Amino acid sequence: MALFSKDIGIDLGTIWTRIAEDGQVILQEPTVVAIAVDELKIVSLGQEAQDMYGRVPDTLEVAYPLKNAVIADYEVSEKLLEYLIRKVSSPARIFRPRVMMSVPYGVTSVERRAVHEAALEAVKRDVFLIYQPMAAALGVDLPFHTPTGNMIICLGGGATQAAVMATYGIVSAETVRMGGLQLDDAIMTYIRRKFGLVIAQPTAERIKMEIGAAVPQDEERSIEIQGQDQVTGLPRPLTLTTGEIVEALQDVLSNVVETARRVLEKTPPELVSDIIDRGIALCGGASLLRGIDKLLTKELGVPAYLVDNPTTCVAEGTSLSLQPSVYAKIKRNLPPV
Repeated sequence: MALFSKDIGIDLGTIWTRIAEDGQVILQEPTVVAIAVDELKIVSLGQEAQDMYGRVPDTLEVAYPLKNAVIADYEVSEKLLEYLIRKVSSPARIFRPRVMMSVPYGVTSVERRAVHEAALEAVKRDVFLIYQPMAAALGVDLPFHTPTGNMIICLGGGATQAAVMATYGIVSAETVRMGGLQLDDAIMTYIRRKFGLVIAQPTAERIKMEIGAAVPQDEERSIEIQGQDQVTGLPRPLTLTTGEIVEALQDVLSNVVETARRVLEKTPPELVSDIIDRGIALCGGASLLRGIDKLLTKELGVPAYLVDNPTTCVAEGTSLSLQPSVYAKIKRNLPPV
């Protein structure tokens, strides 16, 4: 049957889109497009468009078609999906693939429909939806098929989702439209206010990746960056330390902690007891921030740990969910379209 069709899972994220088949990621591209402003025509997609970010004339605009983990530009998202699916579809295959798409928990029916219809236009075949926390749980092999409680926190680029699951379903969950991009914004705001220096989002992300942390670290790292002086408009260097970035990120991280706390408060006591024993699984790109597991462990009183495949587990889980034995058990808990 491989010649005729295949099943793929797609994690359409705010920053990255990943496509998986049989539990393995087969494509990873930035969720970015470059558009010719006058013609309203897409000139580049994916990594090629990402390389243009902040480096194009006024005639081009580099944009993210998703905002806070939901589609903000339907037509551009459809074109991006079509482009990515074409890259993973062999010309020898007779039929287009069946697709499972991940969506954030708590999205509106309109937002779900936008994802479903964009994928439907791109693949011209069956498209199913799955909540991201459930896909992540499948991708990290959490035993949520049992009646015992399992908790996972997905720290994505545009949203943070905390969910408690049992018996193939979500018992309690909450989503806050805040993630890795808001961490970058917090760094940019902090540097502008404290040092009078303007930097762009890619620089803020590099700072976060190289010296960022959620809690004070024994190893104090530093980085030298270049920015634009807010007064003179001229370039100026600046050296930053880990301690300063920890300070910059506290407001955003406190929202993440509060989201997880509210979910635990809504969870039945029997499941909370299971979670204390099993711990809280952390996934998503923002979970790579140093010390975020220690922060959540301290604030929630429940051990938190980083999974082995934090950035790819959602995509891997979406592809696994289409296996007949798995789909038959989870289909009653999939979001309606």
